[in-house]
Amino acid sequence: MRDRMRLFMNLFMSVIMLFVFSFVMKSTAVGIANPMNYLIAGIIIMTVFQIALNNSMNILDDISSGFMKEILVAPISRWQIAIGHMLSSTVISVIQGLIIVIIGLFMGLDLDAVHGLDMVLIMILAGLTFSALGLYLATITRESSNFQLLVTIISFPLTFLSGAYIPTFALPKFMLPIVLLNPLTYTTALFREVTLKMDHLSVAEQVKNGIAFQVGSFTIMPWMSFVIIMIICIIFLMLSVKQFSKADFSRIKIFKHGH
Repeated sequence: MRDRMRLFMNLFMSVIMLFVFSFVMKSTAVGIANPMNYLIAGIIIMTVFQIALNNSMNILDDISSGFMKEILVAPISRWQIAIGHMLSSTVISVIQGLIIVIIGLFMGLDLDAVHGLDMVLIMILAGLTFSALGLYLATITRESSNFQLLVTIISFPLTFLSGAYIPTFALPKFMLPIVLLNPLTYTTALFREVTLKMDHLSVAEQVKNGIAFQVGSFTIMPWMSFVIIMIICIIFLMLSVKQFSKADFSRIKIFKHGH
């Protein structure tokens, strides 16, 4: 919570996205029972994604300020520091996601205790997955300007090809392979299935609503999305811990405006 301005701007952008894409959904979400709640679910999980990914900038700040040196002399391993950073990023991203949930409740989002708990669990999984990705990117780029550029390059297509703002079935057909390779697609689909209580829908209806995906004769169901996210989470946890453990922090550079 050190960079309050960055957190505020992320929240502000989520609210702006909610406002702008509410108009888009009215024209593209034909056949969806409640387009506004459909959009709110996408905005919530995108907030978690953005905060978890961007929060790894803090670790570059820690290195630049010398704070990381003080942490490294403590009697704990580097992998424990990496896990601790990812957990703190996850907690912050989930709290920010819950703020959007509260806003959504005032806009008509209907939740019960069971589905609310499931939502939080998926937010935790998403926060952990993308904070691990963020930490991995921060340790391989080693420069704050490169990290910010890489995050922008990665997050832009991932966000708009995930179905969060624009339903995947409204996208051009030639983009479907990219949509299916996008880990955010499965995070969004699973989160939306839980948030909008779509678990009772038939397979055809789930495909129609963009929470299941037809690939030839095979259907990727929401529970498969959970497995896919878990696998991605484990992969990036291992990669980020390994990369952080062998990183040379003396070569980290922080870009400062005006220099």
